[in-house]
Amino acid sequence: MSTTEKPATRQAQYNGAEIMIQALIHHQAKYIFAYPGGASMPLHQALRKYRESIRTILPRHEQGGAFAAQGISRTTNEVGLCMATSGPGATNLVTSIADAKLDSVPLIAITGQVPQSVIGSDAFQETPIVEVCRAITKHHYMLTDIRDVARVVKEAFHVATTGRPGPVLIDFPKDVQLASLPADEVDFDPPMNLPGYRPLIPDVAPEQIKQIVAAIRRAKKPILYVGGGCILSGASDALREFVEKTKIPVAMTLMGLGTFPGTHELSLHMLGMHGTVYSNLAIDQADLLLAFGVRFDDRVTGKLDEFAKHGKIVHVDIDPSEIHKNKEAHIPVVGDVRLVIEQLNQTLTVDDVPDLTEWHNQVKEWKEKFPLHYAKYETEIPQQHAIHTLYELSHDRDPFIAVGVGQHQMWAAQYFKFDKPKRWLSSSGLGTMGFGLPAAMGVQTAHPDALVIDIEGDGSFQMNIQELATLVCEDLPVKIMLLNNQHLGMVVQWEDRFMEGRRAHTYLGPVHKPEALGDGTGIVGDDIYPNFVKIAEGYGIAGKQVRDQKDLAQAIQTMIDHKGPYLLEVICPYQEHVLPMIPSGKTVRDIIIE
Repeated sequence: MSTTEKPATRQAQYNGAEIMIQALIHHQAKYIFAYPGGASMPLHQALRKYRESIRTILPRHEQGGAFAAQGISRTTNEVGLCMATSGPGATNLVTSIADAKLDSVPLIAITGQVPQSVIGSDAFQETPIVEVCRAITKHHYMLTDIRDVARVVKEAFHVATTGRPGPVLIDFPKDVQLASLPADEVDFDPPMNLPGYRPLIPDVAPEQIKQIVAAIRRAKKPILYVGGGCILSGASDALREFVEKTKIPVAMTLMGLGTFPGTHELSLHMLGMHGTVYSNLAIDQADLLLAFGVRFDDRVTGKLDEFAKHGKIVHVDIDPSEIHKNKEAHIPVVGDVRLVIEQLNQTLTVDDVPDLTEWHNQVKEWKEKFPLHYAKYETEIPQQHAIHTLYELSHDRDPFIAVGVGQHQMWAAQYFKFDKPKRWLSSSGLGTMGFGLPAAMGVQTAHPDALVIDIEGDGSFQMNIQELATLVCEDLPVKIMLLNNQHLGMVVQWEDRFMEGRRAHTYLGPVHKPEALGDGTGIVGDDIYPNFVKIAEGYGIAGKQVRDQKDLAQAIQTMIDHKGPYLLEVICPYQEHVLPMIPSGKTVRDIIIE
């Protein structure tokens, strides 16, 4: 080669891991919750390389990271992203993937996998995660060719967010992560290959809209039963317009809280097992049930044959498999609930709206006769009082509220009123303890200036307590109000109601204490186990314990005003029950009020 010749320029190469991360960025991903391991190290190197474009948050457990990703999905229009290594890292994501499937949450979970050459050989940290998750994902992939990476990422975003949203799994063998491809051969917007996936939302026939309008016109006691589908479709504004036009009262599911303002005079709040008496009575007596974005879950319906048996049922849902699945609908409509409500708003005239004065008077009478209430204590702090006080002191800040699972979850649903959608985060379908803290962590990531509060029980809190470290290390100022009754309260309630109060491993303190066998007084003593305030301090989080009502409001205000993460431990009685309660498989006529 002559001295005047220049050496050939080396063509830029991307490895599979870099293509994956660039593809995520191409689809506007801003955050990923990722815990590294041997089979995902190339992906983490790529995340480091592109750290100016995507923020990686290191959770302290893969399940925590996946629930945090749900915190993104449930409060924004983005898709939550989580990542784990192969084997135990991947299986630690399973619970959150199942949780996302049942609550229709868009989620993309990426798992490292052992190299293809050893798949099936019981290699170190190998699990067949695609097979494990087949029944709990909306779709799943194993990448075997680097040329498929960008396409699979594009498809994953499409599948997770279209039709009925849900989780998608991408399993990524390490050899494919390390394989390379010339940069000019990578297309980040390739054609998709989803021949069996057609999530086209059918246009709702004008005749169906006319049928619904005719049913409304003839109704004397109509009721709206709205759920999470209304939030997912962005139907809240249309729903409020519809209610203002028709004056039809609204009952919401646990997933639907916030889709219609909880403070509105036509709100009947939550229905179902622990819903208000008046919402359940209204559903029972209604002659028209407008079921929008719901699935007739057993915790709502109780005994199916008796649920809304007196009325005509209109069921609108984007998922055709939900229509007639649990309850036959007289007017079944497969479609986007927001578009259906918007068409109803355009079609309805003044002449279509019935006079509901008598119905409103009946509902008002039920509200006055059966308000939510709870026992009063001289000094002790019942959980309902703590949550209501938190609501009074924080609602003007438009907070995001995440909860664990148990009694505190139901009390939060009852006593914290939500006027906007996507402010309430609850593991509703799967009922996963440990959901609240990491979900709040994800919310705070996406909304750094917002007030984010995790309402917890001591049992649920300990399921993912390690994420306290993430709050500190990632500067996430989540506030935690821990309602500590030293028991698994919801199970205790069922023991009290249906098992003659026999305690069977529901006391969370030392086994030699009398409370372990149900011999306590119902009031938590001075000896609290463990010391949650000290644990929080060990993580670098400020905290305080309060157990007297006179100190509660100031303690909550201190928590709200604190600049960083904060733990407020509220000591509560342990034999408080979530009421009202319709026993499983029963009807509103069996409702327990006292």
